[in-house]
Amino acid sequence: MKPADCATMAEVRAEIDRIDAALIELLVERTSYIDRASELKPALGLPARIDDRVEDVVAKVRARAMAEGLDPALVETLWRRLIDWSIAREEAVMGAG
Repeated sequence: MKPADCATMAEVRAEIDRIDAALIELLVERTSYIDRASELKPALGLPARIDDRVEDVVAKVRARAMAEGLDPALVETLWRRLIDWSIAREEAVMGAG
């Protein structure tokens, strides 16, 4: 359902809940790749944080946000938090090995 097709707040809320559930599924999928990276990086001699990669990811999401009409500063803030969490998760796994 498109936003303009929502006739009630209940419909709007149901669609937001649907999108939130999809975002959670995507975050779970993204986390599985973070976990795989934490398994691969030690054998490659790579640290959890690779600053060039962090900046590359941020630049890509900012550009995508701008192209889609979303506030790039908001997206950057969200992604930097997500990246920091991901790196901490990798470090915890890599430090345990």
